[in-house]
Amino acid sequence: MEFLVYASKDVESNRVETEWGSLRWLASEEIGNAEGLTLGRVIIKAGRSNPAHCHGNCEEALYLLSGRLEHFAGEQSVILEGGDTLTVAAGVPHHAVNIGDEDADMIVAYSSAEREFTEV
Repeated sequence: MEFLVYASKDVESNRVETEWGSLRWLASEEIGNAEGLTLGRVIIKAGRSNPAHCHGNCEEALYLLSGRLEHFAGEQSVILEGGDTLTVAAGVPHHAVNIGDEDADMIVAYSSAEREFTEV
């Protein structure tokens, strides 16, 4: 079995800062270390929200490491606490609002190495 070691020191070059938080891409086709998935770590600052968006070509799985979010997907919403997992089907508009007192820290995974992102 072939594998690729991707040192964590290389990851900082794949960090994106926004007014609402940050994204740090860990694996994807663009990075060059995955052929069938995208993996990242996302921080949403306390009291902030990421933009409503969808991924037309892939499912998303989100694992909340710490913090508290209200996540909106389609016509539904759910409160997530640290340790909760949420999946969103391809093409479903969604976004999260940090309703806690601390930054929300999560791992996100997508079922495509070329994740589409469209703000809605």
